[in-house]
Amino acid sequence: MLRLPARVLSFLAFKHDAVVVIVAWVFAFLLRFNFQIPPNFVQHIWQTLPVIFAIHAICFYSFGLYKGLWRFASLPDLKRIMRAVGFAALLSAAYALLVHPTIIIPRSVLILNPMLLILAMGGSRFLYRAWKERRLFNTVALQGKPVIVIGVEDASFNLIKELSKNPEWRVVAMIDPANRLVGREIMHTKVEGGLEDIPAIAARYGCQHCMIAMPSSRHQKRRLAVEAARKSPEMEVLTLPAMSDLISGRVSLSQIRKIDVEDLLGRDVVQLDTHGLSTMLANKVVLVSGAAGSIGSELCRQILSFHPAQLICLDISEYALYTLQQEFNQSVTNTELVYLVADVKNQARIQRILQNHQPEVVLHAGAYKHVPMMEHFNVVEALQNNAYGTYQIAAACQAANVPTFVLVSTDKAVNPTNVMGASKRLAELICQGLQNKQNHTRFITVRFGNVLGSSGSVIPKFREQIAHGGPITITHPEITRYFMSIPEAAQLVLQAATMGNGGEVFVMDMGTPVKIIDLARDMIKLSGLQEQEIRIEFTGLRPGEKLYEELLADDENTLPTSHEKLRIAQARSADSLWLTQLLEWLATIPHLPESQIKQDLQRWVEEYQPDTRPAPSVSLRATLAPLETLPSPSQQIH
Repeated sequence: MLRLPARVLSFLAFKHDAVVVIVAWVFAFLLRFNFQIPPNFVQHIWQTLPVIFAIHAICFYSFGLYKGLWRFASLPDLKRIMRAVGFAALLSAAYALLVHPTIIIPRSVLILNPMLLILAMGGSRFLYRAWKERRLFNTVALQGKPVIVIGVEDASFNLIKELSKNPEWRVVAMIDPANRLVGREIMHTKVEGGLEDIPAIAARYGCQHCMIAMPSSRHQKRRLAVEAARKSPEMEVLTLPAMSDLISGRVSLSQIRKIDVEDLLGRDVVQLDTHGLSTMLANKVVLVSGAAGSIGSELCRQILSFHPAQLICLDISEYALYTLQQEFNQSVTNTELVYLVADVKNQARIQRILQNHQPEVVLHAGAYKHVPMMEHFNVVEALQNNAYGTYQIAAACQAANVPTFVLVSTDKAVNPTNVMGASKRLAELICQGLQNKQNHTRFITVRFGNVLGSSGSVIPKFREQIAHGGPITITHPEITRYFMSIPEAAQLVLQAATMGNGGEVFVMDMGTPVKIIDLARDMIKLSGLQEQEIRIEFTGLRPGEKLYEELLADDENTLPTSHEKLRIAQARSADSLWLTQLLEWLATIPHLPESQIKQDLQRWVEEYQPDTRPAPSVSLRATLAPLETLPSPSQQIH
C-alpha cells in the first residue's frame, strides 16, 4: 500500500480546509438570503473572501490542525478545530466591523460561518476515520480465528481496534461481566451476554479462544472471568497484563499472552504515595543489599523509576550481580549505578562502603532463606548471616548516620519452627534494639509472605515437574501459603519506608491463603492436561516446615496505617542490654554443636519452637535427593 509522506498529507488536509473555508463563507450568505443573494452582497462576498481566507489559514496553522492524522481523529482534534474556528470568527468580525465598516456583512453570516466550518471540517475528519476503520474491519471480518473478548473497559475497545487490523483474529462477540451492556454494539461488535453465557456463545461461533481485557478490574473479577471461560473444555484463555504492567495505557497485540497461574493468584494494584517515595528517593544515594536476589533486584528496578542520584547494588554473589548489571545495561537511566561484591558480615568493608558513598537510604534484602537447607548442618551460617550480618550493616548505618534503614523480613519470623525463621526474628529484634531517640537512623522492618516467581518458588518447580510428565510433589495435602507478586512486595517495602518513624515492624496484607494442592491442580489444568494425567505425590513435611504461615505472633496486635495494605505489628521489642548479650552469644556459636545452638536459641526468641525431628541420615538424603533439589513452597521470601 502506497503511503504518502507526512508533508504531503498535511498539504492535502490544508487544501481540503481551504475549499471548506470558501464554500462555508459563500454558503453562509446563501442561507442568510434563502439562496437568493442580492447583487451588492455578491460583490461583498468576493471582496471579503481573500482576507477571511487568510485569517482562517493563519489560525488553522497556529492551532496545529495539521499535526495529526485524520485516521486517528478524536475529540481533542475536534476541540482544536473549535478553538481555531472560534478565534478566526472573532478576527473576522473585528475585520468586518472595524477595518471595513463600509462593507456590510450580516451578523447572521458571522455566526453561521463558524458553525458550518466546524461541521464540515470535523465531520470530514471523523467520516474519513470511520471509513478507514470500517474498511479495515471489513477486510478481516471474514478472516482469522474467531475470538471472544471478555470485558467492556477502555482496554477492551483498544484491543478490538487492534485485532480488527490483524488477519489472525476475528472478534465475534463481547462479554460484559456486569451484564449492564448486553445487547449493545461496541466497535461493530455485539455484547452477546455475561460470563454465564460464554459456553453457549463459544459453541454458536465455534470459538476456541477468548481474551480477557479487564486490566483495571479487581483481581477477584478477573479470576471469575478465567473460571467462566475455562468451563468450555476446548477454550484457550488469553489475557492482557494487569494495569500495573500497562505503563503507556495503550494495548498492543504483543502484550496478549496465555493465562497463567500468577493471574489466578494475582492481587489488586498497589496504590503508592508517589510524592512521598519521590521525596525519599529522588536525587538521593540509595543502597540495596542482596540486590541480585528476587526481592532485591525488584527493589532496584522500582527505585530506579524514582530517579535517585546513585543506586548501589550490593551482593555477595558475583555472578548474580553480574546478571543484574547486564539487565540494567539495557535500560536508559540518568542514575549512577554502582555494583559492589561484599559480605555484610565484613565490618570493615561495609563501613568503608558507607563512608565512601554516604547513602541516605539502605534496604537490607540479603538473607539465607531456604528453610530445610538452613535447618541442619548450616545453622551457624544461617544465624551469622541473617542475624549477625543484619547487626553489622545496621550498626554501620547507625554509626554513619544513615537516615533510613529498612529490613526485609518474613512471615516465617512469626512463631518460628525453623532456624531460618528464628534468625530473621533475631534480625527484627536487633533493629529494634538499635533504635533509640539519640541516633539519626530510622530502623524499619517489613514482613511479608511468599512471592510469586522468586528463586525457590513452588511455581517454577511445579512447571518443571509437569513438563516432565509428573509427578507433582507436595509435602502435605493441607499445606497452605500466602502469595504476593514480587513487584507488589517491593512496592510495599518502599511504601513502608516512607511511613515509619523508627522501630516499627510493618505487616503486609497478604490476602487469602492458598492451599498448595489447589495451586497444583490449577497449574495442571492451565497446562491443558487433566488431573488424571499428572500424579500428585505427598512426601511429608520437611525439616522446619510448617503447615500454615502466620503474619503475627499470638501475643501481637496490629495498628492500622494510612495505607490499606500495611499495618504495624505491636511486637515484643528488645533493648540495648539484650542486644549486647545476644552479640556475645552469637560470637560463641561457631564452637557449639547444632543441638546446643537450637536449645539456646529458645532463650533469645521466646516464640521459637524447634523442629525436634532428627537430621536426615546420609542414606535418606540419597533416597530423597531428587525431591530435595526442588525448593519447597515455604522457601519463598524474596
